[in-house]
Amino acid sequence: MTVHPIRIAPSLLSADLAHLADEVRAVEQGGADWLHIDVMDGRFVPNLTFGMPLVRSLRPVTKLPLDVHLMIVEPERYIDVFAQAGADHITVHAEACPHLERTLAQIQEAGCKAGVALNPSTPLHALDYVWHRLDLVLIMTVNPGFGGQSFIQATLPKIQALSQALQHHKPDALIAVDGGVSPQTAPAIAEAGASVFVAGNAVFSAASELYAQKIHAIREAAASARR
Repeated sequence: MTVHPIRIAPSLLSADLAHLADEVRAVEQGGADWLHIDVMDGRFVPNLTFGMPLVRSLRPVTKLPLDVHLMIVEPERYIDVFAQAGADHITVHAEACPHLERTLAQIQEAGCKAGVALNPSTPLHALDYVWHRLDLVLIMTVNPGFGGQSFIQATLPKIQALSQALQHHKPDALIAVDGGVSPQTAPAIAEAGASVFVAGNAVFSAASELYAQKIHAIREAAASARR
């Protein structure tokens, strides 16, 4: 069984946007592995957030991989510009992509790792016929659109089933989880098979000098499930 290193990806949706460069430096110094950037268009989800200019402005500020999560309709229209802006990973929603295989190929041709996100009620068979294209699967453990929501426990069997499917279809692909991630939920998430933990409030609700402590707590909680 392939076991991937635990990665903590603070979600900038919960950061202090008035001091974003400082927030990014603080979580990088605090041990973050990736930075998660939620792009929302007010159509696919009921919220508006970041765009290409933010990704472009962050690229010189950090060496961490920029994990761009496109919660938008017609994501294929924007993949190349996000790649050019400095994204390392681009994740699209299966629900927004009628030509999912083509869209994942476009991401990879742009030089980025390709991910697929699944909403809580979207079944895993949405990934049938694109397993070969997957670098990452992002399981939404809240309904997307807003930070600070509670973890949906019913998604844990889905993570476990995905882990088993990837062992057969694409063992090197990573499982990420987004929504309600905390030291309290991380052990069950890790035990189910995820290795990338997208955390917003669990990191940024503290003072910046405590970011390292918050990141470490999530990492240790996840690692405890593997011992």
